[in-house]
Amino acid sequence: MERFKKAKKASILGIIGNIILLLLKATIGFLTNSRSMIADATNSAGDIFSSFMTLIGNKIASKPSDEDHNLGHGKAEYIYSLLISIAMIVMGLTVAADSLKSLLTKQQFTFSAWLIIICIITIITKLALYLYTRNIAKKYNNLLMKANCKDHRNDCIVTTLNLVAIVLGSQGIYFVDGIVGIGISIWIMITGITIFKESYDVLMDKSIDNKTKELVYEIIKDHDTVKGIKDFHSAPVGYQYQIFFTIQVDGNLKTFESHKIANHLEKEITEKIPEVFLTVIHVDPIQIHEKKA
Repeated sequence: MERFKKAKKASILGIIGNIILLLLKATIGFLTNSRSMIADATNSAGDIFSSFMTLIGNKIASKPSDEDHNLGHGKAEYIYSLLISIAMIVMGLTVAADSLKSLLTKQQFTFSAWLIIICIITIITKLALYLYTRNIAKKYNNLLMKANCKDHRNDCIVTTLNLVAIVLGSQGIYFVDGIVGIGISIWIMITGITIFKESYDVLMDKSIDNKTKELVYEIIKDHDTVKGIKDFHSAPVGYQYQIFFTIQVDGNLKTFESHKIANHLEKEITEKIPEVFLTVIHVDPIQIHEKKA
């Protein structure tokens, strides 16, 4: 399936890019004792973990339905996104504690031109990965790609702040290095919490959004044979939803005719609305009162 192939490719590119950036950042960060660069390196380590989780989650989610999983394996995307978010929150707390300690003890770093070079390389690399994953996330509505996309975007901002701290540090203003380290950690935690909420909502069977629900109702309204709608329910299936509802039809219709209406609607809704994985319609025959002449 094209959706999963694209996500797999993006994950592999992310892993390769982040491994290279991690090695560069960690090496120069520890050599110069730059807390903001070390925080940035920790962030890259988290990115590698996130990309691996994306790769594994995407592989599982791409499996077709089977006897044990009748609705497929789509929720794997959200389970692994949840793991990514927890790792980001823990990592953010760790970096925050380390940066705060550095700030309180007034630690200084040794300026090197390599600090600036690595920041520029990181910004260019992450901007390219951000644009690439954003396109995939939008096109295929893939939560794992959305999580990766946000991560790459955040990295661009984080490394820019890191660059500012390094430039100021070269002028003897060292306290900014620790502040930026704390800022990076807070940013990591906020992103992690956002991804956690999105994943949690789906895993707890959050209902379909009102916009998509309205699209379903618009299709139904075009059918004069449907006299009413009731008992609308929905449940997430990976990045899509299965919906269930009851339509009211003329009780004078034959059973075959009323179910033909439902079958046609099920097919039309599922084909026209990408967010809908499965449509199940129950038919409720009602008495139609004819208007008196």
